[in-house]
Amino acid sequence: MPIVTLVSGGIDSTLMSLLAHEEGVRLAPLFIDYGQLGATREWAACKQLHEKHDLPSAILMDVAGFGAVVPSGITTSAMRINEDAFLPGRNLLLLLCGAAYAFRVQANAVAIGLLHPKNSLFPDQTEAFLRKAEDMIEITMQKRISVLAPLIEFTKADVLSMAKARGLRDTYSCHAGGAEPCGKCVSCIEIANAMERS
Repeated sequence: MPIVTLVSGGIDSTLMSLLAHEEGVRLAPLFIDYGQLGATREWAACKQLHEKHDLPSAILMDVAGFGAVVPSGITTSAMRINEDAFLPGRNLLLLLCGAAYAFRVQANAVAIGLLHPKNSLFPDQTEAFLRKAEDMIEITMQKRISVLAPLIEFTKADVLSMAKARGLRDTYSCHAGGAEPCGKCVSCIEIANAMERS
C-alpha cells in the first residue's frame, strides 16, 4: 500500500519524500493549495523537485477558499507575515485532506513534514496533536489511517544537513510568495537560524 505524503515544494516535505523513497516506500504525493501566498511558487518547485529526484508526480488539491475566509499573514499580504502567521486549523486541514485522499487511493497512512516540537510555535505541531488527529480521522472515516511525522525527531539544522548530503536544492519555503526569500517570515527565519547553528 502507498502512503500519502503531504508535499509543498519546501525542504522538509521534499526530504521526507526522499527518505521514504530511499526506503522503497510507495508514495502518493499530495500538494494542497489552502490559499497560501506562496502556492504558485511552491507548486512549481514541487513539480520540478519530484521530477529531478525521480519521485512520483504530486496531485494538486485546491481548497484555497480556506485561506480566503480564515486569513492569516501567510494567506494575505494585508496581515503581517510573521506576527500574524498562525492559520487556525491549517495542519488539521492538511491531514484531513490527506487522509481523505488516502481513503480513496487505498493508502494506509498520511505523512506530514513536522519537525521536533521543541522549536514549534503553534499548537498543531506536536505529537499530541498528531495522535488526536489520527483518532479523529478514524472516527470520521471508520478506517485507521496512520498519521506519520517521519522528521519529528529532527531539528531544522538536521534537515539542512540531510538535504545537503542528498543534493537537495531549489526548494521553496518562503511564506511571502516572492521570487526571493523575504527573510521575515517564520520559515525564512527558521532556516536562517538553523544555518547559523550548523
